[in-house]
Amino acid sequence: MLFNTLLLALRSIRRNLLRSFLTILGIVIGVSAVITMVTLGNGATMAVQNQISGLGTNLLQVRPGQRMGPGTGGASAPAFKELDAEAIATQIGGIAAVAPEARTGSTVVANGRNWTSSIIGSTNAWLVTGNWKLGHGREFSDDELRAGAAVCLIGETVRRELFGARDAVGGQLRVKQISCEVVGVLASKGQGAFGNDQDDVVLVPIKTLQRRITGNTRVNTLLVSMMDGSDADRVKASLTQLLRERRKLASTDEDNFNVLDTKQLADTLSGTTKVMTMLLGAVAAVSLLVGGIGIMNIMLVSVTERTREIGLRLAIGALEREVLLQFLIEAVVLAAMGGIIGIVLATGASVLLARLMDVPYLFNPGVNLLSFLFSAGIGVLFGYFPARRAARMDPIEALRHE
Repeated sequence: MLFNTLLLALRSIRRNLLRSFLTILGIVIGVSAVITMVTLGNGATMAVQNQISGLGTNLLQVRPGQRMGPGTGGASAPAFKELDAEAIATQIGGIAAVAPEARTGSTVVANGRNWTSSIIGSTNAWLVTGNWKLGHGREFSDDELRAGAAVCLIGETVRRELFGARDAVGGQLRVKQISCEVVGVLASKGQGAFGNDQDDVVLVPIKTLQRRITGNTRVNTLLVSMMDGSDADRVKASLTQLLRERRKLASTDEDNFNVLDTKQLADTLSGTTKVMTMLLGAVAAVSLLVGGIGIMNIMLVSVTERTREIGLRLAIGALEREVLLQFLIEAVVLAAMGGIIGIVLATGASVLLARLMDVPYLFNPGVNLLSFLFSAGIGVLFGYFPARRAARMDPIEALRHE
């Protein structure tokens, strides 16, 4: 019986293909919108997490000033010293690497070309804290770091702009008044979490930057990479206590430095994108309800058009539940077809938009299955009333219908 009822429903849909397609259009749009929004939202969340992790693994960034952002009073707070980084590395447990960082902006020149880039002074630990890999060449030697030698590592953007297709390792690069030898090229990391080009960088030993470029001993940032499994709260508490002692702050004084945990930043940004994804998905799901109302309207029209057919079936012995099941299956089939078409369209749209937005495409079978089941549920919900109306018709009155 169920198979025959399904055949009747499919024949009815086939008789009015254009009307059936227009009926399910709302379901198609709703399902594809929900899946596309959720898929792109998940991809954006993954992209944010990847970009934040690109800043460093379990990384703490310590800067002068009481809080982050412009107008924070960081200029009046004393800068750090290299000895602060050494003290953190030797006196706090659970630390993988500590890198003092000082930076400035300058025009760099090589091979008759010039390029404005970020000049960073640090040690080899900077590569560890920032998850940097060497594409070519080598790191700084201990002698070069101690002496403040005129050597540098460059990012992929600087290499491309100044050296083109040439091998940059062994070449000369002029930064302000000094000429330094390129001893290594950093592997590309691409765009950062805040839209910056991470590969637009020139790394020199921190003593080289201080003595030959900036002329001061300021250390703007301390980059602290924690070991995997370390208690971040304990490390931050120990770090805060040590820096307060080294900066001679009284117990009543506020910290004149701030500690940013990139993992917390990643969790915050990921949480924000997840909330936005849920919101956009909920808004898109409204169109599913609109599509369900469209199915109910068309089913009511179909019941009216087929009143004599319904009366004839009831008159020759068809049960009410059989008529109810026929129209209910017809509504469910319409909604399910809309769901399948919507899933196909959403998959194509998600792949295309993920490439355009430069975010990873993450196929989520749970969302696809839930959207399909929800669309079928819409068919049951909005198809039941027209089906019940058809099943409860009086056969005699139905046969009299013109």
